[in-house]
Amino acid sequence: MPKFKIQHITKYTYEVPVRDSANQVMLYPVEDESQQLIFQKLRITGDPLVETHFDYFNNKTGTFTHSHPHQELVIDSVLEVVTKGSAPASVEVTMEDQWNELKKVRSLIPYIDLLRVENFRAIDELKPFITTVCADNHEPLECAKIFCDYVFSNFVYKKGITTVDTTLDEIWKIRSGVCQDFAHILLAMLRLVNIPARYVSGYICPNKNGMRGEGATHAWVEAYMPFRGWVGLDPTNNCVVDQNHVRLAVGKNFYDCSPVRGTYRGTSNHTLEVSVSVSYEDGNTSGLGQHQKEEVITSVSRNSYRKHQDQMQQ
Repeated sequence: MPKFKIQHITKYTYEVPVRDSANQVMLYPVEDESQQLIFQKLRITGDPLVETHFDYFNNKTGTFTHSHPHQELVIDSVLEVVTKGSAPASVEVTMEDQWNELKKVRSLIPYIDLLRVENFRAIDELKPFITTVCADNHEPLECAKIFCDYVFSNFVYKKGITTVDTTLDEIWKIRSGVCQDFAHILLAMLRLVNIPARYVSGYICPNKNGMRGEGATHAWVEAYMPFRGWVGLDPTNNCVVDQNHVRLAVGKNFYDCSPVRGTYRGTSNHTLEVSVSVSYEDGNTSGLGQHQKEEVITSVSRNSYRKHQDQMQQ
């Protein structure tokens, strides 16, 4: 079982001092049978009190405020986590029974929101391919893997050409993007065939294998499979999620599980820098094997107070 130590730093730098910063963080790893948190330390400028709760999707969420004037806000998360990983369980159930089970869950509250397809103009271009796959009599998990391969094979992994606000239509048009874009396309495909699917935020940790996005923040998809439960699919790397993936949060899309978001009062521009570094210990060896990578994202944007005020109130 691999053990990972991850440091995730988010830094806001403001042109002039701002005040009344209210923030939400989703930087707490999921704790379940496949992932165990050893320790975590969260350090934030001003040492504010961070109150935590579990949201609608059972994500541990922290909130804090920094009311005094400040020109910099740094959120530094350091954690150590052990992952186990597991292959999708085999089932002795007919293909017909699996698809029938998916029909039954369409009206159940936990799945309704995860079946809603975002409207986009290219949906008619996707349907012929999806219809063909389903007509070939595949089980739900087989369909999901084919869709995952489709996204991997037809979209180019390219940084810096999309943002968190890029729409499905824009992603489809340029056929390029990063992990969150790949995940959003796969979500739409799965939901079009009535497979509940949710967005996952987290990290993909280095294992000397050159995976896209490793040693950085990452995103993928979990699809609900009848009689199996949730199965993780990573369209950026065309694989079933394994022990190198560390989960932070799940939701309908990126906005439900953004690692950090917030508002502040002020009229200045601000710069956002995000860096992630990962070291790991191979559970099959006695020594600590260091393999560190770092991702630094820098962006400049306008004051987010008005844009996100209603989200924070909700």
